[in-house]
Amino acid sequence: MDKGDIVKYVPTNTVGKVVEIKEEDGKVWVKLDRTGLFYVSSALAPADASEYKTVSFKEKESKAFKGTKSVDDLNKMEKEVDISEMMPSGGG
Repeated sequence: MDKGDIVKYVPTNTVGKVVEIKEEDGKVWVKLDRTGLFYVSSALAPADASEYKTVSFKEKESKAFKGTKSVDDLNKMEKEVDISEMMPSGGG
């Protein structure tokens, strides 16, 4: 495994390019560009270039806010909720 190789972290199917390799405590760790995280090399497998998709900042930003409500929607929801039904009862 070398810098620039495309690999997949098998447990989550996360695909990325190798940007850094280091050895620590007898294990080889590999940093992927997509997540910025280090993964133990034994859990990585070579991936096909077709599995690696670059995502623009705009796409990341829109995914992060997808489904986010507006402040007005949140205020309306807050007024509609009756918390008396959610209050714990009894003593200890």
